Amino acid sequence: MNDTRRINGLVSAMILAAVVASAYAVSASHMLHAYFALAVLTLAAATSRMKVKLPGVNGNMSVNLPFLLTAIVNLSAAEAIVIAGLSTAIQCWPRKNAKLNRQQMAFNLSMMTFASCMASLIYHAEWLNQMQWNSTTPGLVLATATLFLGQTVPVASIIALSEKKTGAAVWWNLAQLSFPYYVVSAGVTSMLETVGSHLGWGLALAVFPVMYGIHRSYKLYFGAREAEVPQMQVLVRAAGAGA
Repeated sequence: MNDTRRINGLVSAMILAAVVASAYAVSASHMLHAYFALAVLTLAAATSRMKVKLPGVNGNMSVNLPFLLTAIVNLSAAEAIVIAGLSTAIQCWPRKNAKLNRQQMAFNLSMMTFASCMASLIYHAEWLNQMQWNSTTPGLVLATATLFLGQTVPVASIIALSEKKTGAAVWWNLAQLSFPYYVVSAGVTSMLETVGSHLGWGLALAVFPVMYGIHRSYKLYFGAREAEVPQMQVLVRAAGAGA
């Protein structure tokens, strides 16, 4: 089987998984939170265009993760996947004069839909309710870990097939670059929960400037790392020439 067929098969499998998970989420969601969902969607969409290019990986990272986690924790699974899907579509929409890659868009949408749905279903699972974990740190950790694996594993797989690399190596590199951000996002989400329960969600959702600051920090840091690669290549070539 050639790489093109494998890529198409992976994309098709991801779409099927997203459709099945979404259908189940819709059937299991009985309570909607229209105004709060709209507020979270607005913030998730606004921060979805704040992307950071990951050095050494053909991919980027958006800083809307805390709002996706907020949706997973506080909203129904159906609302969470709608927010994840719409913000992902905005994130992946090509910039001016760029061409839309339909397959890439379909893969990203289905990947985010499936990951968000699974994280929401795990967070709100009945066995977690019985253990009273869904409103505590362990529940948020499980949801964040589910989202982390649900995003990084499919992305690493598609990159490995596209660039003919080892999937485990690509995932490990991607995980090392993105894991700290998932930890920070879980912390921001926990802060939102605490502030929201005491001062109201209107003030809690004012965390937007914090996410902008994180975006700027990541962009400067990864930009510096990306710039180091050509410099190191020049030094290696120079060393080889002088040997």
